[in-house]
Amino acid sequence: MTVFVVIVAVVAVLALLGLVHRWLWVRLVRDTTRPGGAARRTGTVLAFALPLLSLAALTAGRAGAPFWLQRLVAWPGFMWLAVLLYLTLAMLVAEPVRRLWLRRPARSTVARAGSGEGGPGTAHVPAGPARTADPATGSSAEPAGDTGRGSGAQAGSAGRQPEADPEPGVREGAGKGTALQDPAPAAAPEADVPAPDRDGPGGPSRRVFVARTLGGAAVAAAGLTVGTGTYGVLRGPRVKRVQVPLAKLPRAAHGFRIAVVSDVHLGPILGRAHTRRIVDTVNRTQPDLIAVVGDLVDGDVHDLGPAAEPLRELRARHGAFFVTGNHEYFSGAQQWVDHVRELGLTPLENARRELPHFDLAGVNDVQGEKEGKGPDFRAALGDRDRSRTSVLLAHQPVVIDEAVRHGVDLQLSGHTHGGQLWPGNYLAELANPTVAGLERYGDTQLYVSRGAGAWGPPVRVGAPSDITVVELASYQA
Repeated sequence: MTVFVVIVAVVAVLALLGLVHRWLWVRLVRDTTRPGGAARRTGTVLAFALPLLSLAALTAGRAGAPFWLQRLVAWPGFMWLAVLLYLTLAMLVAEPVRRLWLRRPARSTVARAGSGEGGPGTAHVPAGPARTADPATGSSAEPAGDTGRGSGAQAGSAGRQPEADPEPGVREGAGKGTALQDPAPAAAPEADVPAPDRDGPGGPSRRVFVARTLGGAAVAAAGLTVGTGTYGVLRGPRVKRVQVPLAKLPRAAHGFRIAVVSDVHLGPILGRAHTRRIVDTVNRTQPDLIAVVGDLVDGDVHDLGPAAEPLRELRARHGAFFVTGNHEYFSGAQQWVDHVRELGLTPLENARRELPHFDLAGVNDVQGEKEGKGPDFRAALGDRDRSRTSVLLAHQPVVIDEAVRHGVDLQLSGHTHGGQLWPGNYLAELANPTVAGLERYGDTQLYVSRGAGAWGPPVRVGAPSDITVVELASYQA
């Protein structure tokens, strides 16, 4: 049943993505370009290629593709996912504007109405043959084509069927051989309709103009949003400082600083340079302890070992500690536990360390349950002295209930990315008790970091990356 539900969900997501791409192609390509033109051909190719690149970026790692291929498809594939999100949102906003704009009468029609041509008070004569005044008699006569030949016929002789005028607009006059120019036909009444939706000598039609204007604005807005969010990730995380008062913390530990690093997500996009930025930022804060709370990598040690190498330069008085996140289990958790130990970090696999003034514990991520290595709170906290302050490292905030049951004073987590891409924070709230920041649950406080990297698109919107320095405060100070 579970497999069936997953298959149905995947099919539904793919169908939705197909419909979204089709709609964007209609609005941004078909409505703004000429059939058969180079612009339409290019747009159509991109409408097929970009979603395929996105699927390749999402699946290449899990499928075991070579790392060079993962890197090749990662940038365009993941970046398109971010652009797609904000381009879709921008076009959804533009859609009602488009409909209202096209319903307004064309400016040329409004101008004619104001000048009196077909405006209020002007009678619209139905289209048909116009009657003209005879210059000889002053009586009305049918237009050219309904008159006979010669001066007698011109006088309106009865009983003769008029012959068709061989040359429209010219009829024979009263004098022999004299031709009179027939008055010009009456102008057709102006219709209050927009200009034709075709390109003409005067340029694009009104409909095309509207499509290009709104489409261009949507593309610009999406591009600016994604560009700004990408810069925020690639420049590196900023330092955030939070003070957490703990009732049982002794006075001697007042001001103890823990640098919390989560969700670095080293992979095909974020590599060694990103690790270097994080290490330099952490060391500048001069922490007493460093806590890496999961999702360090997206890949195996063979591919990402060099990217993680700068971690051996982390410096803290009481050392650096590590717990697994769900992405470690996608990448081979045990190999990374062994490797971070080689880099100088201490893995806490359902284990506890008694520091001078409090206990530091760590549990495996819940994803490890599929391998029989899930979180074990009894092993980590079951036999501890509850009169001492306890700080727990756990990747996902959802284990807060277990932390409360085991008398934890402070839990440090990540996983949520703060939503990473607005409005993703609203979805993250559905699956996590806290998306970002500090909250209290009973006697336990939970702090959730937004993370120092990004998963998938290296883009953050409304959820800037951070390294948090948690300063413990004693009520006795």
